Amino acid sequence: MNFYSKKVILLFLLPSFIGIVVFKIVSMLVAVGISFTDWNLLGAPDFVGLSNYKRILHDQNIHLALKNTFYFIIGYIPFVIAIGLGLACLLNRALKGVFVFRGIFFLSVIASWVAVSVIFKGLFNTELGLINQIFNFFGLAGPGWLQDPNFTMKAIVTASVWKDAGFIAVIFLGGLQSISKDVYEAAKLDGIKSSQQFRYITLPLLSPTLFYALMISVISSFQVFDQVNIMTANEPSAQLLPVMVTEIYKHSFRYMDMGYATALSFMLFVIILFVTFVMNKLQAKWVTYES
Repeated sequence: MNFYSKKVILLFLLPSFIGIVVFKIVSMLVAVGISFTDWNLLGAPDFVGLSNYKRILHDQNIHLALKNTFYFIIGYIPFVIAIGLGLACLLNRALKGVFVFRGIFFLSVIASWVAVSVIFKGLFNTELGLINQIFNFFGLAGPGWLQDPNFTMKAIVTASVWKDAGFIAVIFLGGLQSISKDVYEAAKLDGIKSSQQFRYITLPLLSPTLFYALMISVISSFQVFDQVNIMTANEPSAQLLPVMVTEIYKHSFRYMDMGYATALSFMLFVIILFVTFVMNKLQAKWVTYES
């Protein structure tokens, strides 16, 4: 590569580099600085040292938000991964009209969270919602899904799994189609039955894709916000089911407590970074690469 070509490449990379520095690195450093201040956006920020972080340790509402966030993750991840993998296996078959079904299952992905949340809020309505109408049809009394905190998070998890399963299925479908058919042919010659192929061939070779799907699902779960904010709006459970991002939103734009909100954001960043690091370390024990 000659000198002129290198200059052209660097010239094209420069806008992206400037964007990363200004909007990522500098913004992050400024946010860390704000987390050590008491600032309401109107006046000058007052430096308060570690006070915001000490406040987090004693804030019972933040502890509850963390608990609810982990509750959502534990309820959401197994279902979205299992359903996404099941859908991908079905859509990977050479069936007539399979491309139509792939499009149908992907429709939920392009729908906005606002629309999905409003629809599911209607479905889980205590008196008029379809879910409780089905319960009534069988002579059962449906719960107050969005009024009873014991059921509200289950309703939110259901809506989240419905929306994201199609996206996870597309990721798994790409992974399934990247597995060489020669591997299955060789397995047949070695006497492996069709019923054993998924366990001994598909699942190990799909493990890098599974790890990727798991990683992005966990990261997005920590940032759950839209569906919680909309489905619990004007409901009694709203005060009892805060999650981390709803607390950051409240302290930022409702209480104008930017220093504390930024400290919460940085704490959430550290938690996600730690979980990502642990998952990345553990992948060596179960992820198999074809090469």
